[in-house]
Amino acid sequence: MHPLSARFLVVSAGMGAGHDAVAAELVRRLEERGQGAGRVDVLELLPHRIGAGLRSFYRTTIRRAPVLYEGIYRAFFRPGRGPRPGSAPLAALAEDRLLALVARERPDVVVPVFHLAAQLTGRLRARGALGVPSAVVVTDFAVHRQWLHPGNDLHLCVTPDAADTVRRALGRPSLATGPVVAARFFGPARGAARWRRRLDALAPGRPPVLLSVGAWGAGTRVADTVRLVSGAGYLPVVLCGRDERLRAELSRRPEVAALGWEPDMPGLLAAVRAVVDNAAGQTALEALATGVPVIGYRPIPGHGREGVRRMAALGLSDHARDSWELVRLLDAVTEPSAWRERRIAAGHRLFADDAAVRLTDAVARTAAR
Repeated sequence: MHPLSARFLVVSAGMGAGHDAVAAELVRRLEERGQGAGRVDVLELLPHRIGAGLRSFYRTTIRRAPVLYEGIYRAFFRPGRGPRPGSAPLAALAEDRLLALVARERPDVVVPVFHLAAQLTGRLRARGALGVPSAVVVTDFAVHRQWLHPGNDLHLCVTPDAADTVRRALGRPSLATGPVVAARFFGPARGAARWRRRLDALAPGRPPVLLSVGAWGAGTRVADTVRLVSGAGYLPVVLCGRDERLRAELSRRPEVAALGWEPDMPGLLAAVRAVVDNAAGQTALEALATGVPVIGYRPIPGHGREGVRRMAALGLSDHARDSWELVRLLDAVTEPSAWRERRIAAGHRLFADDAAVRLTDAVARTAAR
């Protein structure tokens, strides 16, 4: 029997695909538990097409000007002494539209799954303008300061380490619920056999290794990584996302399988021996859920670099700091070994709890008071 029905408003952001994937799965789980759930993109709450401009700027800097993005991250996201710039002015611009939406939809809880949305709800809760609780689902391994606002009521984090970071910073309730990954990544994947046949036909005898550069094709020296992985005896399978230029460039190379936006990610992940990741984002989490070892290599700046390092420090993945280390780690995790099994087991342990269950439990406790 599920707890009493409540309504949740999940506030995501179309920055890449990861936050929207979390939002969609969270809505699905809540509805499966008999709750009402809706979604909104925080960028669409910003007036004058500011959200579209922000998305375009972020996409351009992360792909074309990583040094600039690193500077922005250092200034706006990392802690430091003295006054630090933040996203409060930007969040303030979305307040009226969110409050109007809350008045129409009448949710019992607002659930930000993006850091700007967390700043927005935190500000409104702190001054009493938002009359329902806000529960932040923190999607990063390395919790930066834009996730943190003392006005929010609850934080649900991917690891105990992240939950401890939130509690120390804010003194507010924080739980480790594990990542929010779609149910289709757990258990046997129906498309795995088809993918294994396809990849074996492309490069018989070469273990396939998936290279992930996100929905926008944000990666550093991807072609060099392809040559390295291929030269080490593996079949590089590159997820180019929606970057058709990158896909066309890599497709001219006979030693690589260059893919675009792939709908059957569970099948593909189940068919590869390892994932080389550069962001510690949703694809890395999906790999852990599937039982595929993850190696961080040439991470994107800012949150990507810090996330890759944090994952490795927690024993969930490995971090290759140079080309030789990448080859050594691939050799270690693609063959049956105690190392490979430890990484797979650590990844599976991460999914010990469920954010949707914790959200509905929190509503039930509030109603019982």
